Amino acid sequence: MHSQSCGRESGRESGRENSRKSSCAGSFAYRRTLGRLLSVLGGMFFCFESSSAQTLFRAKTIITMDPGVPRAEAVAVDKGRVVAVGDFDELMSLAAFEEYQVDSRFAEKVLMPGFIDPHVHPTLPAILTQFPFLAPDDWTLPTGDFPGAHSPRVFREKLTRLVDAHDDPAHPFIVFGYHPLWHGHLQRAELSEWFPEQPVILWHRSFHELFLNSAAIEMLDLDPIAFQQIEQADLARGHFWENGAKALLPSLAYIFAPKRFLAGAKNFLAMAHQGGVTTALDLGTGIFGNAPEELALLRRAVRETNAPVRMVMTPLITDFLARGLTPPEAEKEIDTWRRQNTDQVLVDRHFKLMMDGAIFSGLAQMGPPGYLDGHEGVWMAPLPVTKEWAQHFWKAGYKIHAHTNGDRSTAELLKLLAALQTEHPRPDHRLTLEHFAYATEDQLREFAALGGVISANPYYHYLLSDLYGKFWLGPDRSSQMVRLGSAAKHGIPIALHSDAPMAPLEPLTLAWAATNRVTINGKRTGQTQRISLDQALRAITVDAAWVIGWEDEIGSIRAGKRADFTVLEQDPYKTGVAALRDIQIWGTVFEGRPAPLQAGSATASTIH
Repeated sequence: MHSQSCGRESGRESGRENSRKSSCAGSFAYRRTLGRLLSVLGGMFFCFESSSAQTLFRAKTIITMDPGVPRAEAVAVDKGRVVAVGDFDELMSLAAFEEYQVDSRFAEKVLMPGFIDPHVHPTLPAILTQFPFLAPDDWTLPTGDFPGAHSPRVFREKLTRLVDAHDDPAHPFIVFGYHPLWHGHLQRAELSEWFPEQPVILWHRSFHELFLNSAAIEMLDLDPIAFQQIEQADLARGHFWENGAKALLPSLAYIFAPKRFLAGAKNFLAMAHQGGVTTALDLGTGIFGNAPEELALLRRAVRETNAPVRMVMTPLITDFLARGLTPPEAEKEIDTWRRQNTDQVLVDRHFKLMMDGAIFSGLAQMGPPGYLDGHEGVWMAPLPVTKEWAQHFWKAGYKIHAHTNGDRSTAELLKLLAALQTEHPRPDHRLTLEHFAYATEDQLREFAALGGVISANPYYHYLLSDLYGKFWLGPDRSSQMVRLGSAAKHGIPIALHSDAPMAPLEPLTLAWAATNRVTINGKRTGQTQRISLDQALRAITVDAAWVIGWEDEIGSIRAGKRADFTVLEQDPYKTGVAALRDIQIWGTVFEGRPAPLQAGSATASTIH
């Protein structure tokens, strides 16, 4: 018999009752309730249900994402790995499984390979979920529900209520999600007029920018002379972006206090579990300049919550540049981080380059005709410096990831990749273009020829394309943001990511965005860039595993792979693309151990 380590009621009847209740709940209310249940003052604990080492899970259907056995009824698991997949009666009849226990809790549910998010930032939610969200889009988080603000008037009304409720005189009020195209031009003068005494900080929806009023600047005692030396800081306007934002963060050191950061990291783990994610690739280890402490706190958060997720951590070029290290020195330091690896938080052989600026800030590097209002993007590091670091880690055998948003940046990445292949050929490099906000058809054809892969954020089109078309890019380029259809046509492997918190940490929401291409305003634009339902589901499972280089371990349900499953209440191939984001998630199975999102039960028996 199986047992439950969290003291939850088990039994056939309670399992049926919980299933009935969950199936009757509306998806938004369902996820909202789960978000609240999963985190209570940062003290949540994920309920792993223990079972014998050898278990035969039975399901209504198992979508394996393996073309050899695309559907099954049962999966045998031993020591955290899949032993066999097939028809239930067939597996029951085999002598090899006589001692296995049958777990029938999923008899009316759908199993898929554990969802993979190949580009997240655990440290960002660890910081940002300490504060309320007030963004153009709605957010449901472990810390509460935060409806969006679509106009300057609504933003000011909601911001004023939030500021009035702030009751911490020792620290400024901070809110995440401001964007000028929705919320109007707000810098030091405007914020100081609205809030002459209360220190207020708006954290831009991109995460790469902050805006402060005069009271906040005075509270933080910012040195005007020091900030005059920083190109991307404007104290007079209270605006700090990219390197200027990094220079500001030491003045907000309290948000990195271990207790606060740890609670925020637990919020991230709850977000991942709520989205059905069992593996996440971090692409910003060291983003705040102290990778060892970040890694230690993340490992502690996983240990204290018993979280059913693994995180593969990726060092970041800008961390080492800010600390004045050379590429060989950086590689040596990364080796020391790797020696502290655990099974669930580990540094693999990945390295991230930063090409251009944030798409949310309008700082991506756009080729001709550029931005229609005349402003320009930025480079995150001089291109010769980026090439030097890329060459070192390429030759060292690392998998390179390149934060690349605009088509001008894509052009430079293509030059870099061609040079790397000429100087030191690697037949299976899988250099990854990360984000993929805008690229041309010709660039994708060349990228395919060079063997590149793409990890894309389809939420960009959903949230940004309407207003970016109106103010910055024009309707032709904005409607073609995230050209997944073209990438698929050229045979480029595709993964979908959230870049959490740039999009919800919900792979089914990403799949919905990629297959429907409906904007936040309900417009269907760039319909030629849709991908199919099957392509989208592959992009959050088996193709995502390929993109991150873990295809031998995760991504499909087949013998030998880790027993990571996402448990769904509905079959996505039957609901169709329109309903993808409304599919309810029961929970996950992580290396053979069920981890429900809410109290559930199962029926177990031993095969005789």
